Amino acid sequence: MAKVTRDDVARLAGTSTAVVSYVINNGPRPVAPATRERVLAAIKELGYRPDRVAQAMASRRTDLIGLIVPDARQPFFGEMAHAVEQAASERGKMVLVGNSDYLDEREVHYLRAFLGMRVSGLILISQGLSENAAAEIEAWDARVVLLHERPEAIDDVAVVLDDIGGAQLAVRHLLEHGYAYVACIGGIEITPTVGDPVTDHVEGWRRAMLEAGRSTEGRLFQAPYNRYDAYKVALGLLSGPDRPPAIFCSTDDQAIGVLRAARELRIDVPGELAVAGFDDVKEAALTDPPMTTVASDRPAMARAAVDMVLDDAVRSASSRRERVRQFPSALVVRRSCGCA
Repeated sequence: MAKVTRDDVARLAGTSTAVVSYVINNGPRPVAPATRERVLAAIKELGYRPDRVAQAMASRRTDLIGLIVPDARQPFFGEMAHAVEQAASERGKMVLVGNSDYLDEREVHYLRAFLGMRVSGLILISQGLSENAAAEIEAWDARVVLLHERPEAIDDVAVVLDDIGGAQLAVRHLLEHGYAYVACIGGIEITPTVGDPVTDHVEGWRRAMLEAGRSTEGRLFQAPYNRYDAYKVALGLLSGPDRPPAIFCSTDDQAIGVLRAARELRIDVPGELAVAGFDDVKEAALTDPPMTTVASDRPAMARAAVDMVLDDAVRSASSRRERVRQFPSALVVRRSCGCA
């Protein structure tokens, strides 16, 4: 059977191939409703399927958006990736996802691969944008939106959260329960000192403690972001002689690890230990006890990132559009902090 072409659709619809193209691509010129209906009816009758490869070669872009995350196995990044996919679908785009595994060279690998595929744009959740990654973006003159953090290495379009303010909300709430102090489980030694959300969570903890006149000396502990390694760190921290009365964790995954260690050591939460996290992943409501945490509107952030990566006006030097959008944090109170 001969392949159905755009010319065939145009003949059956009684119009030009240019009009067929406008209907398929929703522009760049408007098409009268009656004409659009004829073209759509012809496409359906003939079973025409647009050649996406040819379209990409002609426009130098595909219907794809690249998304690079540090680790999609972590609930926060998995939920964010799903939200980006949903938002992209609303704009008629598909999403390619790559995991950098917190490695600079792998992040650069996916940057090159996705940009080489002529994606419409790229959404990057970076663990701290390296010089090589920034150079790659500049070399391709790529449409990139930084999501979840804004590294100082590049002055680009970004969608971020009020991470410092959110951490302050959680720590202030713990202190209002009357705990002598709140310890903090932050990131790891190589966590970037600027622009990283976990670094900002630690800064929010520090500010809340100082506001309350409490010392932070010796009360900040390092742990990887996942629950399994955080569990191991918590076992040592909670079994020691100076067990803290309350712990703020920079991620919910870390807090889940702390709760597991407390249960194993027969430490009552919140009777003997209060715990709060950050991210409000879905599992936070199912822990025992349910976890107090800091939430963000991930669907709204994902929608903003997709809109910004596809919006030419954002990149115009004369544009009044916001190049950086910051979303507020919200405290979600459950029982792990000591609230009834």
